[in-house]
Amino acid sequence: MIIRKENQPCLIKEGVQGGAGQAHFRYFLEEKDAYGSGRLFAVITLRPGESIGPHSHQGEFELYYILKGEAQVSDNGQPFTLYPGDMMQCRDGDSHSVENRGQEDLEFLAVILHT
Repeated sequence: MIIRKENQPCLIKEGVQGGAGQAHFRYFLEEKDAYGSGRLFAVITLRPGESIGPHSHQGEFELYYILKGEAQVSDNGQPFTLYPGDMMQCRDGDSHSVENRGQEDLEFLAVILHT
């Protein structure tokens, strides 16, 4: 199966998990095509000042892989700065958040898999 970028569904969400501004989701794989392995397979873009608020995962885990920009993340309340090529995993039962504090768009791969 090939899904070209222009054919991947896009959605803009306001205040994701209580975060600031909008998050732009481009779904490179839809949940229905993931054979029950997970529920989110997207490239997320946050403009400067935008964020996804703190939240936890139960019965699943989430990966962020930074593609572009600078991400200020919280991993169970501990702050870290991530750069392109860096990855964070929010494990089952843990919490995290992400904010774009940089001057350019932040673009990252987000994948939520079931445990």
